Amino acid sequence: MNKIYPSAAAAIDGVVRSGQLLAVGGFGLCGIPEALIDAVRDSGAKDLTVISNNAGVDDFGLGKLLQTRQIKRMISSYVGENKEFERQYLAGELELEFTPQGTLAEKLRAGGAGIPAFFTKTGVGTIVAEGKELREFDGETYVMERSLVPDVALVKADVADKSGNLRFRLTARNFNPAAAMAGKICIVEVEKVVEIGELEPDDIHLPGIYVHRIVHNPTPEKRIEKRTVRT
Repeated sequence: MNKIYPSAAAAIDGVVRSGQLLAVGGFGLCGIPEALIDAVRDSGAKDLTVISNNAGVDDFGLGKLLQTRQIKRMISSYVGENKEFERQYLAGELELEFTPQGTLAEKLRAGGAGIPAFFTKTGVGTIVAEGKELREFDGETYVMERSLVPDVALVKADVADKSGNLRFRLTARNFNPAAAMAGKICIVEVEKVVEIGELEPDDIHLPGIYVHRIVHNPTPEKRIEKRTVRT
């Protein structure tokens, strides 16, 4: 089975549609699938619910899909650095499900592991727990969180072999493996494609069984949110 697609547009064709639940890897602007996000924008898919740690910045990453009003709901843990997100949310134009960062990671991990729900102390006594089941274990109160199983996961990796085995680069790994495992269909954008067998087994961070489509983007922009240098 050939998993390599000639472009990001070809990789999402017939897979990404309006009204879907998408998971998008990345943390800030680190490890985001830039070309795949652009392809979703160009596809015109709308009314999307997007799971992502954050929502990009105003003119980059998921911020592009906010500008074109293709996202109707975000499931996120941090939404700073994006004025258009703030404007839409405060105007009632964008739905938001705030989720603690560790809980968000576990919701994706549990979804990928086939676990429908789990209990956590995080959020008990706050708005995070409103409307959710509470249960006591060993004298402590926990809130039940449902796992997340997105229709499509858009993921960024450093290297893939032709069967979809992935290696991530340093902190760009972040939410990407969890998103990839949780998605019913996983599309991966990579900077380098190698032959099967070139990746040592111990160097593989995510096995290719989770990956359905691969697109090669050797020259991503890789923006830095806030450049800090020594004086």
